[in-house]
Amino acid sequence: MSQGADLFLLELFAIFVWAKVFGEIFEQMSLPGVLGEILAGVILGPHATKLVTPSDTVGSIAQVGAIFLLFTVGLETKPSDLLRVGRDSLQVATAGVIAPFVLGFIYMTAIREPSHEAVFVAAAMVATSVGITARVMSDLHILHTHVARVILGAAVFDDILGMVVLTIVTGATNGQGFHWIHIVVLVVEAVGFAVFMIFVGPRIVHRIRPGVQRMSSHDAPLILALAICLGLSVAATKIGMAAIIGAFFAGMVFADYDREWRISPRAHGINEFLAPFFFFVMGSRLDIDVFNGKVWVTAIVITVLAIVSKIIGCGLPILHRGWREALKVGVGMTPRGEVALIVALIGLQMKAISSQAYAVVVFMTGITTVIGPLILRYLFRNQPPSEAALGKQQALADRPA
Repeated sequence: MSQGADLFLLELFAIFVWAKVFGEIFEQMSLPGVLGEILAGVILGPHATKLVTPSDTVGSIAQVGAIFLLFTVGLETKPSDLLRVGRDSLQVATAGVIAPFVLGFIYMTAIREPSHEAVFVAAAMVATSVGITARVMSDLHILHTHVARVILGAAVFDDILGMVVLTIVTGATNGQGFHWIHIVVLVVEAVGFAVFMIFVGPRIVHRIRPGVQRMSSHDAPLILALAICLGLSVAATKIGMAAIIGAFFAGMVFADYDREWRISPRAHGINEFLAPFFFFVMGSRLDIDVFNGKVWVTAIVITVLAIVSKIIGCGLPILHRGWREALKVGVGMTPRGEVALIVALIGLQMKAISSQAYAVVVFMTGITTVIGPLILRYLFRNQPPSEAALGKQQALADRPA
C-alpha cells in the first residue's frame, strides 16, 4: 500500500474516532452528540490545535455524508402524514419559517451586511431540528398530547418549506444581487419539484414495488433507494438546487414503504459512518479567531432572534388554545440542527458568506439545540404520561431482577 493511501486511512481513522469520542461525551451529558462531533473538528482542526487538517478527499466524503444525512431525514417524512396533518400544523410551520427569515434578514441588513450574506443567515434560522424535540417528548412520554402532534405535524411541513427556501437562496444568490425573474423561476421550480415528489413520487415507487420484490439481489429495496438518492441528488444540482434537496425527497418517496422494506436501519448504518466526517469538517472550518466583539454581538442577537421568532411565529397560530400550549409549541420548534449547518456550509463553499457569518450560524445552532430541549422539559414537568407509558413503566417495575 502506498504512503499516500496510508496517510488517507490514518486521516479517516483519526476523524471518525475522535468525532465519535466527542459525540459520546456529549451524549453522556444528555446533549446532542452532533455538537460533540462539531467540537472535535473545532479543537483538532487547522484553526486550533492543527492535529487534523481534512483533505479535499475527506471534504468530498463529508458532502456525501450530508446527502445521506438528509436522505435519512426524508425517510422519516411520510407524504401520507404530510397530507393528513391538520391546519394548525401547517399554520405553525408557515409562520415558523417566515418569522425567523424576516427577522434575521432585517437585522443582518440593518448592521450593513451584504444582502447575499443576510439571506443565507436568515435561511439558516428557518430550519427546525424536530428530531431533538421528538426525542425529548418521547423521553417524557408526552407524544400523545395535542402539542406533540402539532409539533411533529408542523415538522413535516417545516422540512418541505425549509428545502424550498434553501433552493431559492442557493439558486438566486450571486455577487451581483437578485434578479426577480430568476427568483420567480426558482420558486416555481422548487415548488414544482416538491409537489411532484409528494404526489407522484410515492405512486411511482408503488408501481415498481412488485418488480423490486421479485429481484434476486440481496437488499434490493435498499439498493434501489440508494440509487434514486444519488440520482435525484445529481438531478437537483442540474436544475440549480442543492444536492441535499434531491436526497431529502428521495428518502421521502420511500418513507411509506420503510417499515415493510426496513430501509431506515440500513441507511442509518451508512449515515452513522459518513455523518461524523461531515460534522467534523464543519467544525474544522470554524475559525475561532473571528469571534471579536462585533461577531459576539451579532451571534447573540441572531440567537435571541432565532429563539423569539420561533416561539412567537409558531405560537401565534394556536394561541386560541391558550398561551401555555402556544408557548410549548413555539419552544418545541426552537432547536436548529443539521439543515441549518448545511445551509451555512453551502454558503461558505459558495463564498456567499464570510467566516464570521459562518461562525454566527454555528453558534446559533449550538445554543438553540441545547436550550430548546431544556426549556421544553421545564414546560412539560407537570404533564402526566400516557396510559401506555404508565403501563410500560409498571411492566418494567414488575420484571424480576
